[in-house]
Amino acid sequence: MKKQVFLEQLREVASIQGTPGQEMNVVKSLVDLFTPVADEIDVDHMGNIYAYLHGNKPGPKMMVSAHSDEIGCVVRDVDERGFIKIERTGGMIESLLVGRKVNVNGHFGVVGVKAGHLQTAEERKSIPSIHELYIDVGASSKEEVHTMGIQIGDSISYISEIEQFTNPDLVCGKAIDNRSCCVLLLELFKDLFNEKDFSGTLVGVIAVQEEVGLRGAKVATYKVNPDFALVLDTIPCADTPDSINSGYPVGIGKGPVFPALAGGSVRGNIMSPQVKNILIRYAKELDMPYQLAVMTGATTDLAAVHLEREGVLAGAVTFARRYSHSPVEVADLRDFELGFALLKRVITDVDSWGDLSFIK
Repeated sequence: MKKQVFLEQLREVASIQGTPGQEMNVVKSLVDLFTPVADEIDVDHMGNIYAYLHGNKPGPKMMVSAHSDEIGCVVRDVDERGFIKIERTGGMIESLLVGRKVNVNGHFGVVGVKAGHLQTAEERKSIPSIHELYIDVGASSKEEVHTMGIQIGDSISYISEIEQFTNPDLVCGKAIDNRSCCVLLLELFKDLFNEKDFSGTLVGVIAVQEEVGLRGAKVATYKVNPDFALVLDTIPCADTPDSINSGYPVGIGKGPVFPALAGGSVRGNIMSPQVKNILIRYAKELDMPYQLAVMTGATTDLAAVHLEREGVLAGAVTFARRYSHSPVEVADLRDFELGFALLKRVITDVDSWGDLSFIK
């Protein structure tokens, strides 16, 4: 995988607005990108994408998935002066919304902030709730907002392009969670498409509505009914001054992360030890760094995938990101480069996986 190609593709896909339940523009773009490098493409009524590659030998059905949605908000109400009230969809954080540029269903807007000159001492130390926040789209009345084509329920997302640091391997912007893994899956399909040197069928899934309850992945896994599955996602890390002593030793630039446990006691998962051991085995064979993580405060689509039908043998390959669920998420391109090499090796060497029984 060429990092520059990955970056340019990420810039394109991350710039598209695609909040939970409103991923249609992202889905359209990804369908166009996957079509030339897949044997078949399907999109269900929810917006989940299914891209199929048939290997040159018989074998298992392997599902590799990423989610297309980004955190966001929706229009909750419009007041008589044309200011928009909002409701969150996904993990939007009030303190990061104030004073931000936003996209309101294709229209430029800003999240309002009370002038510091007018704030009391207490207000300067507090954060408005989501229901106190409002968006200014430059309209002077409710009618003008409606004339712009903005309605209750319309999508709101950050405006924040993907940019590089002085160190070009470090990138920053919105929707790195999880458009980065959508692009990683696309690059994998590009690489495997011509020779198809693997056994079985690879089903690439781009799932919707992960940020509001792993909804698309549940539907997609039931439809695909894979023999095993890998979920690709980004994961919070703790390598900054405010979290470095958290007891959660995960950082950017240290290789893919295998979350041995993710999420709480109910809405989470303990990764299949069989799949975890396979991931570690191939990382070692490739002599690449990797990280193991235990994090109860976040989860991935794996939590839904592994519970479908009679249970799916599944695991996750994730990538550390700083400043999670913000417009300035930061990731290291080298981690994705390593993840690509690992995924390709795992898939093309499936015949050598050995016995995956829980007890032997």
